Amino acid sequence: MAVREILTSEHPALRQKAKKIKKIDASLQKLIDDMIETMEDAPGQGLAAPQLGVGLRVIVIDAKPGDTDDEDQEKPVKLQLVNPEIVSKSGEQFGEEGCLSIPGYVGNVRRAMQVTVRGLNRKGKEVRITATHNLSRALQHEIDHLDGVLYTDLLEKPDDLFRLGEKGERVPVFANQEKPVPV
Repeated sequence: MAVREILTSEHPALRQKAKKIKKIDASLQKLIDDMIETMEDAPGQGLAAPQLGVGLRVIVIDAKPGDTDDEDQEKPVKLQLVNPEIVSKSGEQFGEEGCLSIPGYVGNVRRAMQVTVRGLNRKGKEVRITATHNLSRALQHEIDHLDGVLYTDLLEKPDDLFRLGEKGERVPVFANQEKPVPV
């Protein structure tokens, strides 16, 4: 396993649509392991392969207790999804997101409250996950990365983007502007 460099928002690889994986092999297993280690080192809640410059449809998410609908979940669960796709959405939530590719900033983004995602686990077995709240937001965020979309693309107004201050305070970035400038 290895910690890899996380690309930042100006890198063109983050705007490419990732390719579907046709074969699960040892190189994919290594990529998933590296993604987990990189996410933990950052630290972050999720990571998509394009953030490492790899144009494949793979995401990893660190689901903390309470993030899933499993009431018995006592330990963090590392979700590893190959070729994930959202098959249904419902409800609405508006809340804060950050991104390892946009360090030092957070933004308020509208997302579905609940999503059902289907994909393959790292062994190639089909899985289906229904998630709400924070896990739903993380799944949507990481799957967006696979389509070349950053959360800053989803800002509804300039005032929804904030720079993080030294003490974690939110400092408006684009106050009083009509349209956000891409970060």
